[in-house]
Amino acid sequence: MNRTNENPQDKVAPRVESVARVGRIVAVTGAHAIILLDIEERPNVDAERSPEIGTLLKVDCATSISLALVSALSSPMPSHARNEQELRIVEVEFIGELPKDEHGRPKTFRRGISSYPSLGDTVYRASRSELSKAYACDSETSIRVGHIQQDPSIPAMIKIDEMLGKHFAVLGTTGTGKSCTVALILRRILEKNPQAHILLLDVHREYAQSFKGISEVIAPDNMVLPFWLLNFEEAVEILIGQQPGRETDVEILRELIPMAKARYMNNQRRDKNGATPRGSLLDGSNIGVDTPLPYRTSDLTGILEEYIGKLELRGELAPYKRLKARIETISRDPRYAFMFGSLTVQDNMASVLARLFRIPVAGKPIAIVELGGLPSEIINVVVSVLARLAFDFGVWSAGRIPITFVCEEAHRYVPIDKSLGFEPTKKAISRIAKEGRKYGVSLCMVTQRPAELDPTILSQCNTIFSMRLTNERDQDILRAGISDAAASLLEFMSTMGTGEAITFGEGVALPTRIKFDMLAEDEMPKSNTASFTTNWARDLPDDSFLNEVVNRWRAQTFNPDSAAYTVEAAPAPAVQVAIPTQPSIRRDTLQPAGAPQRPGIQPAPNGFGQHAPAPQLRRSSDAVQASPAAPAPAVGQQASLANLIKQFRS
Repeated sequence: MNRTNENPQDKVAPRVESVARVGRIVAVTGAHAIILLDIEERPNVDAERSPEIGTLLKVDCATSISLALVSALSSPMPSHARNEQELRIVEVEFIGELPKDEHGRPKTFRRGISSYPSLGDTVYRASRSELSKAYACDSETSIRVGHIQQDPSIPAMIKIDEMLGKHFAVLGTTGTGKSCTVALILRRILEKNPQAHILLLDVHREYAQSFKGISEVIAPDNMVLPFWLLNFEEAVEILIGQQPGRETDVEILRELIPMAKARYMNNQRRDKNGATPRGSLLDGSNIGVDTPLPYRTSDLTGILEEYIGKLELRGELAPYKRLKARIETISRDPRYAFMFGSLTVQDNMASVLARLFRIPVAGKPIAIVELGGLPSEIINVVVSVLARLAFDFGVWSAGRIPITFVCEEAHRYVPIDKSLGFEPTKKAISRIAKEGRKYGVSLCMVTQRPAELDPTILSQCNTIFSMRLTNERDQDILRAGISDAAASLLEFMSTMGTGEAITFGEGVALPTRIKFDMLAEDEMPKSNTASFTTNWARDLPDDSFLNEVVNRWRAQTFNPDSAAYTVEAAPAPAVQVAIPTQPSIRRDTLQPAGAPQRPGIQPAPNGFGQHAPAPQLRRSSDAVQASPAAPAPAVGQQASLANLIKQFRS
């Protein structure tokens, strides 16, 4: 075709908007139809016009334009001769229609078919304008994440409320661009909603770079998650573990925790005026083992010592001594400093919630909890606590502050194998999946192995982004719960390129194959595959690298200033409510004056991960306290969270 005299602006329009006939309908069964393709004498034109799986076709009916998605192609009587004509048929599934107005012009797309095509009706390719109507979404409540495969000029849009309101999942084999897709979707959501509240579990410490300047990065060396926020099952997992014959230890701990909480409350009542602290709704009679009230490990060990002093038989002393030794060991372990490392116990639940769920947002709508570097035996417990706090906050706030809980490597925490994982973690995430929609808590599951994920969780995700999956079991899991139209698209899963996905569900207008937009270089996660040839071609400059690795290894912390792991800290927000009333001090950082700093262990951070000035220590009757106290949250912000906590505890 000669294009010499064509206007450059019109080069694309004639092909897309022209009426391209495909064939005619020869069979209709319910929501499906069979189309006999037209026979073209010109092979090149035939190849160009032959639809592929996922192509959107149309049938012009009297009152509407019916739209159908190609689900299968076949040639029932193939010919060996190249010049010989042969029959070709296309199977399609009707997915919706464009109703016509009184002038015969198509209106807004709607799902379902009100007027079915008849035998012999002509089938055409959908034009660009019809594709735009079919894939259109409300621009105010939707975000663009890429373009559809059939026509790069048609944007792939996601409906935020529908996707978050009913949960979503991002699936794909490692190396398919899964992390970049998660970062892209979350960044687009935050661009549209800068006052959002997102909590992201980052297993591999790769997302801080993607949200630089707009995220609160909570790493093991600046994390504050008081041990008294654990429920009983989580406390048993840490303080007792899975040792054989642990039933006696569990029952002892069940009795001790309420007593320790009551003892802490009694000490708190002994203020200068001898009055009950302001805002207290509880007395010792209604304190349960799971009531989120502060208590001290010293009270636990003190009660244990009292019991040991009363017991005379050696056989009865063993579980008490074992539990006391375990509590003392855990509380001194520097790896658990984020949970047990504070010298004083404070009721800073409002501060913890404010930091995790970004209340107020203060320019950082996403909190990234970096789980890499935590002890492996405690990661499941931390995830359980975070998921449970997210759901309970949604319940007691009546959904007034919607929260999105993003779970990376989800198959670790909710595996299909009942013998794996941590049962409270499964319960907490399952509860969000089943009931979170009612309380404004949405769930995003990210995994590379859908077959290893609890099917109950995946079935609650009503929007799916499926990237390349080569494992047959993973593909079968998806096919089991989707419509025929989307199932035919899944045939592409094993051959799709990086950054491509099959998307279907409530969050998109139609099941389709899309190509995601590329993130800017400085917004991409640190998830690139290591280059062996490049790294093996150079030698290390000196021996300090190994010393640095060993120090971090022993201290179980990543030094933010090291070359191996660098995260640029964002400036502190103008308003900070997640600051504890006292600076948090780790036991392993307390050293005699003039003593050299232990290598690999950083000074204790405060509640926002910023290093506080060295506090002056003083003794009190109850515990060692730090002075001076850090500033408290603003009165109005503190009151709103405090009211929620009162309701939860009562």
